Amino acid sequence: MERFIYKTEEEAGAAAAATAATLIEKAIKSKGLANIILATGTSQFEMLKNLVIAEGVDFSKVTMFHLDEYIGLGTEHPAGFRKFLKERFVNKIGDLRAAHFVNGDADDPEQECKRLGAIIAERPIDAAMVGIGENGHLAFNDPPADFETEEPYIIVELDEKCRRQQLGEGWFETAEKVPQQAISMSIRQIMKSANLVVTVPDKRKAEAVKNALEGHLTPMCPASILQQHEHCRIFLDEAAASLL
Repeated sequence: MERFIYKTEEEAGAAAAATAATLIEKAIKSKGLANIILATGTSQFEMLKNLVIAEGVDFSKVTMFHLDEYIGLGTEHPAGFRKFLKERFVNKIGDLRAAHFVNGDADDPEQECKRLGAIIAERPIDAAMVGIGENGHLAFNDPPADFETEEPYIIVELDEKCRRQQLGEGWFETAEKVPQQAISMSIRQIMKSANLVVTVPDKRKAEAVKNALEGHLTPMCPASILQQHEHCRIFLDEAAASLL
């Protein structure tokens, strides 16, 4: 794992985006296309803002996989991650080879997991752009995370700290409106990515960052698994890195 610390969130996000763009270009040059994973949330604002304007990336050769989504939210819900990715990524780049969204409002969430799993099994991921939650989660794999399942997408229960984070970031009006379940890409599936670009700004993430980067490998801090990835680059601002 490589760590890069920048003075501001804006600088960290720009650096992460530049790295992501380079990895995407490299994959396209090597095999004619690239498969990527994108996360959502406030930690990804600056990274996505810079990625969509990166020079030299032919997004018509890029297939995007969506990391996670709340169960029960429609496509136009303000807190929905599909809406987030469409507004901040897909609609801004125009020509994308394919976008595989998690349908959180599918009638059968288990079947939706199987549908996505079958697709991603045939498309090895070149780069995953993700973050770390205040509770140390990776995607919506809250502690204690399942480090063993080989299923690419799983149904997960959201813990109280995770749900408070979503409320605190302003995605929901009240705690009661934050869903209790989500469809999430599994830990093992994320770790299969050839490269990980992890963007984590903000003081409120400092404890999770310290536990993930310097603590023991444990499902109680799901992001600690990143220590085992050979090509993981983590981009922090000074606030997020303050406890290292």
